[in-house]
Amino acid sequence: MTHRLDDETLTHRLILPRDANHYGTLYAGGLLSLALEAAYSTAYRAIGASSNLVLKRVLDVRCFEPVKVGQVIEIRGREVHRARAMVVIGLHGSPLPGRLKPWMDGLMQFVQVDDVGHPIPIEDDLPEPPLVASPPWGPLRDRALRLLAVRSGRK
Repeated sequence: MTHRLDDETLTHRLILPRDANHYGTLYAGGLLSLALEAAYSTAYRAIGASSNLVLKRVLDVRCFEPVKVGQVIEIRGREVHRARAMVVIGLHGSPLPGRLKPWMDGLMQFVQVDDVGHPIPIEDDLPEPPLVASPPWGPLRDRALRLLAVRSGRK
């Protein structure tokens, strides 16, 4: 598997028949469920015990390799962008055995909310997130910023 830095989270999962489509590979709904779980865990870790996060949107999820039943997958997660009340999490599916490229990647945006679901600022005393220039995090951050700009109408 790959080397994990302290600012990353790792999620491992055995792909079971219940996760598979009629081809015997991970189906899209299963991929989204695994990605969301990995992203939420990463966001929670980035924000800390005071977090009350909800998914705002899936910015992007890409599957590059089919994953067969019986394989164990690894998804690395890392905060790639933070604003006043939200955090964007980048996901990187570590290469499958015998492969050199990731099997998936993605970006998910979470918002910090109050008890009734209204966005509130993330605590100011949080440390600044570490610089995310190296692959895969820099390119994922750049893609997130482009997608956020499109969504907000900015070019």
